[in-house]
Amino acid sequence: MKFSFLLKQMLPGLLPLFVFIAADEIWGTQVGLIVALVFGIAEFIFVYLKSKKADKFILFDTSLLLVLGSISLIFENEIFFKIKPALIEIIFSILIGISAFSEQNILLKMTQRYAKDVQLNEPQVKVFKKNMKILFWIFNLHILLIFYSAFFMSKELWGFISGALIYVIFGIYFLVQILIIKLRKKDIKMDEVFPLVDINGKIIGTAKRSECHGNPELLHPTVHLQIMNKKGDLFMQKRPMHKDTQPGKWDSAVGGHVGLNESIDYALLREASEEVGIQNFSPKFMFRYIWKNHFEAELVYSFLTIYDDSIEINKDELDEGRFWKIEEISNNIGKEIFTPNFEHEFRLYKDKGHFKQSSLKK
Repeated sequence: MKFSFLLKQMLPGLLPLFVFIAADEIWGTQVGLIVALVFGIAEFIFVYLKSKKADKFILFDTSLLLVLGSISLIFENEIFFKIKPALIEIIFSILIGISAFSEQNILLKMTQRYAKDVQLNEPQVKVFKKNMKILFWIFNLHILLIFYSAFFMSKELWGFISGALIYVIFGIYFLVQILIIKLRKKDIKMDEVFPLVDINGKIIGTAKRSECHGNPELLHPTVHLQIMNKKGDLFMQKRPMHKDTQPGKWDSAVGGHVGLNESIDYALLREASEEVGIQNFSPKFMFRYIWKNHFEAELVYSFLTIYDDSIEINKDELDEGRFWKIEEISNNIGKEIFTPNFEHEFRLYKDKGHFKQSSLKK
């Protein structure tokens, strides 16, 4: 949590090191050091002019580059220069260690100083400190690798380990964290509570999502939105492969469950915003019906709207989306392209003449 702050602070200061590694390969250590120092000074001036603040990390890193580089040239021993990245990370490791293992959360205070709108509650602070502990061990492992590569590995391997490797490690760590968060969200979603209703929509009880999905005796309300443009084409979404039901098939533009204590109208607006990113639209209630199969039973509230503005599908919820001509849909009914629920609703709309734009006029 807030690791982007640390990376953002580290990257500018480490750029002179990367410039040195590249210049050293081309012109040698002495010229490489001069090029890196000029770059560091120019970077410091640029950041200062842009932000009106002196970036102390760039200044510190460039100064350290000068001191250790000079020692390396004086003693003709590049080991002093090679351990420079480890010395920088030791400083970060100390700050992280204090923040993770003591009551003095220095990094949190620094984060809030640069992002004044960041306010964390107690559970979030605990998560922050937990991640700081993991970050502490990552930095210390990387420090050991830098020292080892400085003494026992080639210059090329040292360059990779002291520079790019830390970002590779962070990248892998962030991907794992994202995966964990997604799995947790899925578990939370499975425990979501739905209202149970009778055939008239009256609430008669509650049940978890996991209970409703798998028991067709538990009737629960859902909302559908059919989106038509001014040409008379119908927007449809393609369900992702991870869905419980009908994965990979085309379905109504918007569809979702009504949550506990949610009104039908609110659920429709929420689902439309979440799935296709539309908020300013005028839905018209068309009809209500019961859709029941071996998996679940839904009381579906179906709405229709004419909408010609941009539609941005949520890639976490849908695979893709596009407008279909009514004739194109009719020609593909029964070919396992659409969900059975959509085909049933499509027939209801056609039979009642609701796909004619005049039907939306109040």
